[in-house]
Amino acid sequence: MSENKDPQVPAPGGSVEGVKFVYDFTEGNKDLKDLLGGKGANLAEMTNLGLPVPPGFTITTEACKVYLDSGEEPAALRDEVSAHLDALEQRMGKKLGQPDSPLLVSVRSGAKFSMPGMMDTVLNIGLSDASVQGLAAQAGDERFAWDSYRRLIQMFGKTVLGVDGDLFEEALEKAKEAKKVAVDTELDAADLKKLVTKFKKIVKTEAGRDFPQDPREQMDLAIKAVFDSWNGERAKLYRRQERIPHDLGTAVNVCSMVFGNLGPDSGTGVAFTRDPASGHQGVYGDYLQNAQGEDVVAGIRNTVPLAELEQIDKKSYDQLMQIMETLENHYKDLCDIEFTIERGRLWMLQTRVGKRTAGAAFRIATQLVDQGLIDEAEALQRVTGAQLAQLMFPRFDDKAKVEQVGRGIAASPGAAVGKAVFDSYTAVKWSRSGEKVILVRRETNPDDLDGMIAAEGILTSRGGKTSHAAVVARGMGKTCVCGAEELEVDTKRRRMTVPGGHVVEEGDVISIDGSSGKVYLGEVPVVPSPVVEYFEGRMHAGADDADELVEAVHRIMAFADRKRRLRVRANADNAEDALRARRFGAQGIGLCRTEHMFLGDRRELVERLILADTEAEREEALKQLLPLQKKDFVELFEAMDGLPVTVRLLDPPLHEFLPDITELSVRVALAESRQEPHENELRLLQAVHRLHEQNPMLGLRGVRLGLVIPGLFTMQVRAIAEAAAERKAAKGDPRAEIMIPLVGTVQELEIVREEADQVVAEVQAATGTELKLAIGTMIELPRAALTAAQIAEAAEFFSFGTNDLTQTVWGFSRDDVEASFFTAYLEKGIFGVSPFETIDKDGVGSLVAAAAKAGRATRPDLKLGVCGEHGGDPESVHFFHEVGLDYVSCSPFRIPVARLEAGRAASASEGSDHR
Repeated sequence: MSENKDPQVPAPGGSVEGVKFVYDFTEGNKDLKDLLGGKGANLAEMTNLGLPVPPGFTITTEACKVYLDSGEEPAALRDEVSAHLDALEQRMGKKLGQPDSPLLVSVRSGAKFSMPGMMDTVLNIGLSDASVQGLAAQAGDERFAWDSYRRLIQMFGKTVLGVDGDLFEEALEKAKEAKKVAVDTELDAADLKKLVTKFKKIVKTEAGRDFPQDPREQMDLAIKAVFDSWNGERAKLYRRQERIPHDLGTAVNVCSMVFGNLGPDSGTGVAFTRDPASGHQGVYGDYLQNAQGEDVVAGIRNTVPLAELEQIDKKSYDQLMQIMETLENHYKDLCDIEFTIERGRLWMLQTRVGKRTAGAAFRIATQLVDQGLIDEAEALQRVTGAQLAQLMFPRFDDKAKVEQVGRGIAASPGAAVGKAVFDSYTAVKWSRSGEKVILVRRETNPDDLDGMIAAEGILTSRGGKTSHAAVVARGMGKTCVCGAEELEVDTKRRRMTVPGGHVVEEGDVISIDGSSGKVYLGEVPVVPSPVVEYFEGRMHAGADDADELVEAVHRIMAFADRKRRLRVRANADNAEDALRARRFGAQGIGLCRTEHMFLGDRRELVERLILADTEAEREEALKQLLPLQKKDFVELFEAMDGLPVTVRLLDPPLHEFLPDITELSVRVALAESRQEPHENELRLLQAVHRLHEQNPMLGLRGVRLGLVIPGLFTMQVRAIAEAAAERKAAKGDPRAEIMIPLVGTVQELEIVREEADQVVAEVQAATGTELKLAIGTMIELPRAALTAAQIAEAAEFFSFGTNDLTQTVWGFSRDDVEASFFTAYLEKGIFGVSPFETIDKDGVGSLVAAAAKAGRATRPDLKLGVCGEHGGDPESVHFFHEVGLDYVSCSPFRIPVARLEAGRAASASEGSDHR
């Protein structure tokens, strides 16, 4: 094996001395995915392991990046490819496309991250009018040679020359109809010769050129097409969906062909070392006799289960089982394998760490720990918070009355309900109108990706667990049922006929169960997930009735809790939410929004406070609000006894507590027209006008309210202090923290803090109870972050309000921009993800990191947390761990996700430290 060094980056369109653009399969290894892509790196790894891999070579991602940047291939690339092709020809004893004994190759994409079906592949390169007869003589099978030739023209025409693939499919269907056969394997050599002639005419008409007869031209054009496919619309859409960087480029793998379409002793298949849907060990995969690999993943012909290969070809089956065990032990994970059998000889075409469902991910991680293949830290890296969130989705109610109309292969779990639609365009259109849809197809292809993203679930009548629909749906966590053969899908007439003759028209509601493969008419009710029941305490891991998934989740969560440094709190405003959060594992409340306590039957008191004309009226309103606030806090401290509770003082503008201006104006106008008393409504209307602001989120709110309305914040502080004293008298352990919102300068905080300290001292004196109430602030304005060193002099803790901080850093009004232009920004790639969903590390994140560092420089024991919804976002949790925060706070149902990701972040950082 040659020494692998980090490559120099060549200049666009040029070359750098010593840069290597092409690697033989014998030269790489699985750790060179950045350079060789996942497919090339793993082909090299299997070659190193001595497994039967057809010889070939890989063109690096660096060559692709040069091409994409400059529009030209690197100057040295052609010579390197020629040298490797010569070596391959010598090894195989054949020359590319020579008439008497042709070498044929495949040209396949292979990015660092798996992007199934999103980029291009061309098989059988090297076939021409001259070499097809040589292939027939070489194989002793004329039909096989012409079948391979028509496949090349079809794939090359669509992929390289941009011909509409449906034209080839229609010609193939007409050929089968003329012969009165159902599948293409029943077409003979004469039929396929005619089809080749037809296909070449399609190419000439649609592409404006003849199908190239020079084999090297075929290969060079195919390589260029694979490079170009990196920036194809479906590839870009998939990368946005999966958050894959756009600047990685793809490698290109040129591999000597082995043929699964040489007759019944040949075939092709996909195998998994474990079930990607459930995680169970066993024999899982699909096999198709007399076929090439694309036939399996396209779902055009229905496969047989992999286990049947034992009866078809026991020697190859036994060898495959041994190789699968070797690969799983080597990669220490579920492996997804593509293979071909050529006349009884097994060849390995690809392996990769397989995509799996959320449930399978948790089961497999714990299984591998039990087998001693990985440790707890690695197990945490094998699952994600997004997968845990999927497991918390509801499932169909087993007790519901249902009308089952079909059953397919359970390809990706979940309970999906929606209106049946039969094309991707309609799925997207209806989804954007607020409709929930199920995308129904005979089989999906990469062009259906946008519809698959828009749909609640995918249903196909063809294909298996390794079809395009299944693989992509599992990667997206989307419910999918494949291969429901009894359903007759008519996409042109936009309908589906189910057994018994019932017709499902477009727009009819159906339900699909990705865990059982069952298809139902109408809407089936859903029930809570067993994982949610576990977190709620209604199902106990280790109990007789607990399923293995709950047990796996329990173990992984235990791993995470042992590893994590970040504590996880809840955003909760009442005792009910606090108790639920505690069951979910919350270690306190990071944000109690007191404004939620001022709604409902207290609104009238708030209106009186706002309308107060005199100090006496204002004090009377505050006096009546005080016991109500105290009761809120007593209940909250009791629910969270022994754990910190951070109470944010009133934050939103006062107009939010008053009636809508339009509605109020109508009421006043009607009262005046009827000459009815309306003094109170008129005063309210005058107050609404007085408090009206052009931009209320940047106006009189937060700490500014406390400074402008005397007694408002002190009433809230008194309620907190008296509630804490009452709980202590009842032998409780209240741990209240008072948070001042929207501080922009330390002087604001100092004034409010001085008043708060005085109130707390008064309550201590009156009750004889010692109170330790921490006082801190939210960092939600850029100025607060930039002056954090000063603000820390008056604050015992910072809680980053990343929702408002994102708005003020970006200059976005969240309520407006998400509906107006965020979709366009995401589609154009300006955002990989909404900055309100995942923290913007470069902008908002840099302020968080700087404020944390500056604050602790002033006050080393400063407690740091985050209470925006970013606190429950998996990627953001890792960032907060990296910058040294003490805790994250999020909504109760996101607490398990935050706990898991905090453990994963700690585990990952330990791993990087060790490296």
